[in-house]
Amino acid sequence: MNDRTRILGAVGVTVLLFLGVQLGALALIEPFYESERQAVENPEDPTNSVVYFGIILAATALMLAAFKFDQQWLIRALIVGVSVMLSWFVFSEFVPPTVTVGSVNALAALAAAGVGAALLLYPEWYVIDLTGMLMGAGAAALFGISFGLLPALLLLTVLAVYDAISVYGTEHMLDLAEGVMDLKIPVVLVIPTTLSYSYLESGAGEPETLESDGDGAASDGGADRSLEADGEMDPELKPDPSVSGDGTEDADADEDDGEELERDALFIGLGDAVIPTILVVSAAFFLEVGTLGLPWIALNLPALGALLGTIVGLLVLMYMVLKGRAHAGLPLLNGGAIGGYLLGALASGLSIATALGF
Repeated sequence: MNDRTRILGAVGVTVLLFLGVQLGALALIEPFYESERQAVENPEDPTNSVVYFGIILAATALMLAAFKFDQQWLIRALIVGVSVMLSWFVFSEFVPPTVTVGSVNALAALAAAGVGAALLLYPEWYVIDLTGMLMGAGAAALFGISFGLLPALLLLTVLAVYDAISVYGTEHMLDLAEGVMDLKIPVVLVIPTTLSYSYLESGAGEPETLESDGDGAASDGGADRSLEADGEMDPELKPDPSVSGDGTEDADADEDDGEELERDALFIGLGDAVIPTILVVSAAFFLEVGTLGLPWIALNLPALGALLGTIVGLLVLMYMVLKGRAHAGLPLLNGGAIGGYLLGALASGLSIATALGF
C-alpha cells in the first residue's frame, strides 16, 4: 500500500470518527432531554454563549499556567475525570439498570470507571479514539440541547473567530498544543496510517517545539499544528521540509513532493468534532421542520445540512493541512456547519430570520 493510499484511508477514518460523534450525539438528544440534562434554564438566552466563551478563555489560561509551572498532572486528572463523567452520562442512558446500588446503575458506573482506568493504564490510540467518540457525542448532545439556534450560531461564530486569532495571531494555542500532546488524553483523535502504529511506543505525544521564524509565523521546527478554541488539536502532521514557516516553498520543493504523505498517524482535535456538532444537535432538537423519519436518531433537513457542511469543511481542512502548514480548524468546520444548516433550513421552508433564531 503506497503512502497516498494510506493517507486517503486515514482521511476516510477521520470522517467516520466525526460521523460517529455526530450520529451518537443525535441518538442522545431524547434520552438526555428526558433525563433533564439541559445545562441551562433558558436555552434561548444568547448570553449563554458569552458565558461558555468565558469558560473557554479561563480554561485555556489555567492550562497554559499548569504547563508553565510543570503541573501537567492537573490537566490529565481533569480530562480523565471529565471522560468518566461524560461516559457515565452516556452509559446510564443505554446500559439497562439490571444491577443497581440505591438509585445508581451499577453496570453503567462500572463501565464509566473502566473508561477512566483504560485512559490511565493503557492510552493506546484506539482507547483514545473510542473514549473521544463517547465523550464527543455526550458533550455535543449536552450543549446542543442547552443552546437554542441563535446562541448556538453565536457560539460557533465567536469560536471560529477566536480560533483564527489564537492560531494565526497570538499563537498561544500552538503553545498549548506543545504541552498537551505528551499527556495522551482524549483531547485528540488519533488516526494511524499503518496497522503497526502504536501511539504509546511512537513518542507521538512528545511535541517538538514550534519556534518563531522572526515574522511571527510558526516555523517547521516541530510538528505543524492547528488548534480549535478549547485547546484541542486539528490535524497535526510531521513537518514538510519543502514548506517554511511562512508557507513559502524552498527551491528543492519538487524533490520532496511526496514527503508530506510519509506520516505514521494523523491527529485531529476532539473539539473540532464537538463544536460544530452542537449546531447539528440544536437544529435537530429545536426545529420541527423537514423531519426525516430515521430510526434511533433525531434528524431533520437543517441538522442534516449542518452535519454534511461540517464534513465538507473537514475535508477542505485536511487537504490544506496535508500540504504541510498549520491551519485553524473552526473557521472551516463551523463555517461549513453554519452554511449547511442555513441551506437545509431554507430547503425546509424556513425564512432566514427564523433559521437564525429571531
